[in-house]
Amino acid sequence: MGKKKVVLSGVQPTGDPQLGNYLGAFKGWVDRQEEKNNYFCIVDLHALTVTPDPNSLKQHTRELAAILLASGITPDKSTLFVQSHVTAHAELCWLLNCVTPMGWLERMTQFKDKSRSQERVSVGLLDYPVLMAGDILLYDADEVPVGDDQKQHVELARDIAVRFNNLYGDTFIIPDPIIPKVAGRVMGLNDPSVKMSKSFSHVRGHAIRILDDPKEIERSFMRAVTDSLNEIDFSDDPARAGVNNLLSIYKSITNKTESEVLKDFAFAKGYGDLKKAVAEVVIDELAPIRNMYEELIDDKAELDRLLKVGAEKANHIASNKLDCVKDKMGLLLP
Repeated sequence: MGKKKVVLSGVQPTGDPQLGNYLGAFKGWVDRQEEKNNYFCIVDLHALTVTPDPNSLKQHTRELAAILLASGITPDKSTLFVQSHVTAHAELCWLLNCVTPMGWLERMTQFKDKSRSQERVSVGLLDYPVLMAGDILLYDADEVPVGDDQKQHVELARDIAVRFNNLYGDTFIIPDPIIPKVAGRVMGLNDPSVKMSKSFSHVRGHAIRILDDPKEIERSFMRAVTDSLNEIDFSDDPARAGVNNLLSIYKSITNKTESEVLKDFAFAKGYGDLKKAVAEVVIDELAPIRNMYEELIDDKAELDRLLKVGAEKANHIASNKLDCVKDKMGLLLP
């Protein structure tokens, strides 16, 4: 059997994790634990670029860790850790800054978009992709699962790795961005033309939050936007995006094929039956996660212990790679 591929996945501790995060990322992370060597990083340093309230950042970091563990991330199979607990991330970012041309950062689409909406743009926002490159390259990641909006950042990490290797010799693995094929885009229930996002999780009826109670989940689905055709079928027609979104959510959770999904709804009387069925499978899927979350979040000592175990595992790998980089760049090692 060949060596397992190394995968680095990161998620910011901002906002309330919702169904889009679970189906588009968390569920896939859990499912591939046996076949990949996974590092799951809660990127709290990245979160600082939006200047969060310090107490909220601490709370969201702890809550996100509990949700990931409750979703099925297993410490003896994967490495789950908080980014700031492994100092090599910040150190490697500086070293990579010294080989990254300014023009590469200025062309980043997300920097352009986010800087337009901010009165003052921080150096951290500009440098965000280099820190992300460090996250990836520290662990010799072969694959980085990302959404479409983050693909350019992984491509930058590839460029930085190639440039460093050309300057100092082979040091970094060149990572590949992986766009999830299943449920890569779960759309908003109130507007199926917009991706379900933590940024809009406060908007009533937009998202299903992972920690929502069953009654709220059912209410949200029953209010979901559909169309006037009353036909339950998969479709690429933008006018039918609402129904397609509901069917895709059902398909992702049940792991059924499109034909199997449509067979389930062959005798449905209309969209009301569809919405109710989707709500039921989502409630059944999230219930054990919510229950486990409550146990973990109430046991601060155990949650801290698990994060410490992850940080120690990550630090062992990261510190060795950082020493290698420092040595190649001419820095004296202690």
